Amino acid sequence: MKASAKEAESPVALKRRARKINRILGEAYPYAVAELDFRNSFELLVATVLSAQTTDVRVNMTTPDLFARFPDARSLADAGVEELQEIIRPTGFFRAKANSLLALSNRLVDEYDGEVPGRLEDLVTLPGVGRKTANVVLGNAFGTPGITVDTHFGRLSRRFGWTSADDPVRVEAEVGALFEPKDWTLLSHHVIFHGRRVCHAKKPACGACPVAALCPSYGEGEVDPVKAAKLLKYELAPGREELLERMRNGETRAELRRAGHALGA
Repeated sequence: MKASAKEAESPVALKRRARKINRILGEAYPYAVAELDFRNSFELLVATVLSAQTTDVRVNMTTPDLFARFPDARSLADAGVEELQEIIRPTGFFRAKANSLLALSNRLVDEYDGEVPGRLEDLVTLPGVGRKTANVVLGNAFGTPGITVDTHFGRLSRRFGWTSADDPVRVEAEVGALFEPKDWTLLSHHVIFHGRRVCHAKKPACGACPVAALCPSYGEGEVDPVKAAKLLKYELAPGREELLERMRNGETRAELRRAGHALGA
C-alpha cells in the first residue's frame, strides 16, 4: 500500500481496511489469548501489575510461588514487604511493585471486600493500575470489551495507519472508533500477538506478514520472504511447527510448557 494511497484514504475505507486486517490476524492467530497465566480476576490484576518493564514469561515464572503464598487480596494485604519483594524480585523494579501490590490489596480489602471491581472507573483508582491494566482485566476476566494499548499495540496501530497518536488514551479512542466494541478485546490480542511474533519494533518481518498487502508501512522491515521467515518468533519461527499445531488444537499455555515447549512471549 503506497503512501499516496494512505493519504487519500477515506474514513470509510480506513475502517474497512482496519477490520480486514483484524480478520486476517484472527485467522493467523486463532489461539490468541492473554499471555499471562491466571485463574481469576485477582491473579490477572496482580500479574498485569508485575508485567510492567518485563516479559510475560518472567511474570509467569514468578506468579506460581506468589499465588501459592498469597492466593487472594486479604492474604497479600497482610504480606511482609521483604518477603513479597524477594518473591517478585525477578520481575524487576520489585520494591516499587511490592509497594503497589500491598497498597492495591489493602484498597481491595478496605473498599471492595477483597474482590476486584468490574468497572473501569473503579479499577483505575487502584494503586499501580492504569487504563491498560484495567482494560486487560476487564476484557479477559470480566468479558467487558476493552482495548489494551501496550507498546506493541501502539506501534502497530501507527504502522497500520489507524492512528498517528502516541498518547495511549488517544490511540485507544481513535482505534476503538474503527471497530465494534465487541471486537476490542480480541483485536488487542491479535495485534499484540502479531507485534511480538512478526511486526517487531526494530526489524519487522514484512516478507512473512499476512497483512503486508494492507499495510502502509510495508518495506520498513525485511521484505525477502526467506530472510523474513528467519525473523519470526515463538510458535511461528521455522522449526516450531509442532508447537503451532498444538496451539491451534487448543492446548493451554500451561499444558504446552509442561510438554517442554518454551514460550517466549
